[in-house]
Amino acid sequence: MTQPMPPTDAERRRFLLEMLPPKSVGAEIGVHLGDFSEVILDVTAPEHLHLIDPWRYQPSSEYEHALYGGRAEGGQREMDERHAGVLTRFAEAIHAGQVTVHRGESVDILSALPDGSLDWVYVDGNHTYEFVAQDLRLSLAKVKPGGLVTGDDYGEGGWWEGGVKQAVDELAADGAAQLLLIRNGQFAFETPHT
Repeated sequence: MTQPMPPTDAERRRFLLEMLPPKSVGAEIGVHLGDFSEVILDVTAPEHLHLIDPWRYQPSSEYEHALYGGRAEGGQREMDERHAGVLTRFAEAIHAGQVTVHRGESVDILSALPDGSLDWVYVDGNHTYEFVAQDLRLSLAKVKPGGLVTGDDYGEGGWWEGGVKQAVDELAADGAAQLLLIRNGQFAFETPHT
């Protein structure tokens, strides 16, 4: 008897995408090659999608197993190629005004967006605790009342040593937003309605 294939990242996240309102304005933090960005566009058909990533190589040993650290054998050149690939991949949507690609730190890009201007944010950038906590807090301000702050890689371990889980658990405990669910490593918060 053959073993079933494990679900793809897109399949693991599908239920979360179905929670996002169609024709919404959202942001994805941590774009990498744009694979999930493409699924977001296909499933939710957003009015506007902000793609946020610094595409900056991290040489320190802390990032030895990260896609933007030790696993990026080409260093910064590889990061530049990934960014260029995303611009090419979404050229039509960029030209149509549906997608904006922001190359920079999420704290800087999100800070420049007006408060309450987004329907949702998907957090999948730097997975260390301090960065996830910062992205979650800032996202709460940028999302409209009743909007969603969601993300990936909730769980113990990983090269980030459970930093995503720690930041999510902390936010859930302080009650700044309502934790709706944790499933398949995905999490979703709803911002207060008032």
